[in-house]
Amino acid sequence: MKASKQQKQKQNQNQLQQRGCKALCCSCRFSVSSSEEAESSASDRFPSVSSLAHAMVQERLDQMIRERVEASHVERRRQQSREGTKFVVMVAMEKSSYDPRLDFRESMMEMITANRLQDAKDLRSLLNYYISMNSNQYHSLILEVFHEVHDEEDKLETPSGVETAALAKNSLGRK
Repeated sequence: MKASKQQKQKQNQNQLQQRGCKALCCSCRFSVSSSEEAESSASDRFPSVSSLAHAMVQERLDQMIRERVEASHVERRRQQSREGTKFVVMVAMEKSSYDPRLDFRESMMEMITANRLQDAKDLRSLLNYYISMNSNQYHSLILEVFHEVHDEEDKLETPSGVETAALAKNSLGRK
């Protein structure tokens, strides 16, 4: 009977070692069982307390690791979705105008506000779009208007934004 108990303990040790102990675990240090424990009939039917405790610690550590990994994956996905590429749909149309400066200004303001463009990269892309879609004769005008619109956007972000927004609309010719 002692031989079968020792074989069971060796099997339990092998199983636990195959799973691999973690840093906070008992490091597979098993105590040598006493002669009283070997003789008791209860110990033959139930695994030893140390192996149960070891298994419980292992399971909890595995659960903690899974939770951390899952939380980091969720956070990474959230961050990637926030940093995702913006898709802005712009449609170019041919237009004859008596006041191209005003038309460019209105168009740029509309694009910036409708698409909530704030990053320098997005604004640079918008400017490049206007430059690429219009003839060379309008490039200097586009640059001037873009500079004016960008300055107005900076002023709109001041604490008295409501008053500034009203002034900006009036300067655009919208009353």
